[in-house]
Amino acid sequence: MTQTWKLHGDGKGVASDAIVLPEERLSWPKTIGFGAQHVVAMFGATFLVPLLTGFSPTATLFFSGLGTLIFLLLTGNRLPSYLGSSFAFLAPIWVATGVGPGEAASPEGLARASFGILVMGILLALVGLLVQKTGTGWINALMPPVVMGAIVALIGFNLAPAVKNNWLGNPQSNPAVDQGLHSTAAVITIAAIILITVLFRGLIGRLSIVLGMVVGYIAAALMGIVDFSGVASADWVGLPAFHLPGNPFSDPSLWGLLPAFLPVVLVLVAENVGHIKSVGLMIDRDLDPKTGRALLADGVATVLAGLGGGSATTTYGENIGVMAATRVYSTAAYWVAGIIAILLGFSPKIGALIFSVPAGVLGGVTVALYGLIALIGVKIWIDHGVDFSKPINQFPAAIALIVGIADFSLTIGDVVFNGIALGTIAAVVVYHVMAWVGKARGTSEVATPIPAEADTP
Repeated sequence: MTQTWKLHGDGKGVASDAIVLPEERLSWPKTIGFGAQHVVAMFGATFLVPLLTGFSPTATLFFSGLGTLIFLLLTGNRLPSYLGSSFAFLAPIWVATGVGPGEAASPEGLARASFGILVMGILLALVGLLVQKTGTGWINALMPPVVMGAIVALIGFNLAPAVKNNWLGNPQSNPAVDQGLHSTAAVITIAAIILITVLFRGLIGRLSIVLGMVVGYIAAALMGIVDFSGVASADWVGLPAFHLPGNPFSDPSLWGLLPAFLPVVLVLVAENVGHIKSVGLMIDRDLDPKTGRALLADGVATVLAGLGGGSATTTYGENIGVMAATRVYSTAAYWVAGIIAILLGFSPKIGALIFSVPAGVLGGVTVALYGLIALIGVKIWIDHGVDFSKPINQFPAAIALIVGIADFSLTIGDVVFNGIALGTIAAVVVYHVMAWVGKARGTSEVATPIPAEADTP
């Protein structure tokens, strides 16, 4: 049941040695200010997904805000989190739409992608219900750190080939594009991201990607490669651009898309569990009992996004950074952020401005962004001390990464398995086969286990 907040101290501020707990709040003017910070923190990454996939930015912002409010409701206002766009869905969305990053997708292609998002949301919600009943032990057994790290890493690496096309201005879809200007904008963008990261600390440093994109956008505008016509003609206020998912009963080929989406569920589980662990450590509180509700809430939010044409959602590390910097963990601030995001979704002009970002700027951003996604998987290995001198750790990761990076594919009837799906299958199957054979022969060590005090992938 949702609970309300009690005032922290006098409501005016936070002492240097104190924190504002999830069930507390500051004065409403200050709470609104902290909520606005969360909007700024999530905005850059959240709008990048529709920009890269062709989904509606306004619908994405709307369902991002709505999903956040649903998350807060289902977790009883005791688990601070913002649900922004999930980058794990990028590759399967491109498979479904049949176009590359930054290229315009057809309404039919977007509907196909929304069907995949909808089904993955249902599966994640079911995982949440299962975790509520049984705990997270089975997740840890199925995917020890070496397997989970490999799956997350291969998703980022699988996206790497798409970077060059953006860097050159998508010459395949626009042969007349000036590749030199787009490459220049890409270099300026990535240089700005790096400089902002090293020169600034706190919130500005954490926003280096979105601020670097702003610098790249300004440079691209000065070079004349930004098309402002859509921004000028868009209304300031209007309904989000919703669309319905594809119907698998009238188009059975939609079922064949699901293998490309399935591995993403594992990533969403890892992201949610990791988020809960991180927040719990920061406020010195065991939040593990809320894992099932968190997964259920993210699943419900993703289902709604799939039904209405928004990007799938996940918990956001960017907002954890804001909480760590401010020491304010109040869920009241997240209610403010969710409401602001919903309101932003009703501005077509904002959506048009997002879509006006040129491909070269996206190329500069994605050089860093896709690599950072991959490094999350590497961080899982490091955090859990995975020992790569053991063959049982070496082969599942090595095989999965090559399959994912090379983007192997396998077609069985109407079902196509892409590199992410095959890499995920390889990581899980190779690990468990090696563990079973080794156990049967009594000759194999087990992979690095998850410590009892931090049993999260």
